[in-house]
Amino acid sequence: MEIFRYGQTEIEHLTRRDRKLGAAIEMFGAIKREIRPDPFAGLVTSVVAQQISNKAASAIRRRLQTLLEAITPDRIAGADISEMRQCGLSARKVEYIKGIADAAVNGEINFSRFNEMTDEEIIDQLSSLRGIGVWTVEMLLLFSLSRPDVVSWGDHAIRHGMMNLYGLKKLTKEQFQRYRRRYSPYGSVASLYLWALSAMEEPAHLTAINRRIP
Repeated sequence: MEIFRYGQTEIEHLTRRDRKLGAAIEMFGAIKREIRPDPFAGLVTSVVAQQISNKAASAIRRRLQTLLEAITPDRIAGADISEMRQCGLSARKVEYIKGIADAAVNGEINFSRFNEMTDEEIIDQLSSLRGIGVWTVEMLLLFSLSRPDVVSWGDHAIRHGMMNLYGLKKLTKEQFQRYRRRYSPYGSVASLYLWALSAMEEPAHLTAINRRIP
């Protein structure tokens, strides 16, 4: 299993720039999140995960992998729609995934060039496909391309993690952008901890952090 790599440079930067986040990093320790280096398979995985739980997305992804043997443009382009539906995909998601495969097969999207492109260029190119929004591409940037500075406004859990960390009842986009700039250029590592913070059901440790660190 390949994981998103980070180390002391990123931790020291985030701790120096944001003491509350630094305290949360110390509390959680190292976080290991799997990445899928193949950007085509990563994008398909992101579409599968749209608006469903991580558990449900993992189950569908396993069934799709079993059906196709390999998540490639040719395999998806040639796959039977009804069999893809039986994996747990909605008709709309099957349409979106087929569209991604068609774009790769006909050369509209060259996934092998992504390493030469900026985050913004990749977002612009992939957002032209049906069913592919900014959040979906941002998850690709982080979990396939290991881009270092991804903090997604479109991710509910990221926003919830910020609210937990800073003791906020609501979060405006202006506040979000201020925190995002504070984390840069290592926002992706901050995102790993914000996801962990969002999952805390009884954030007593967060209350202590907010009381100790103004």
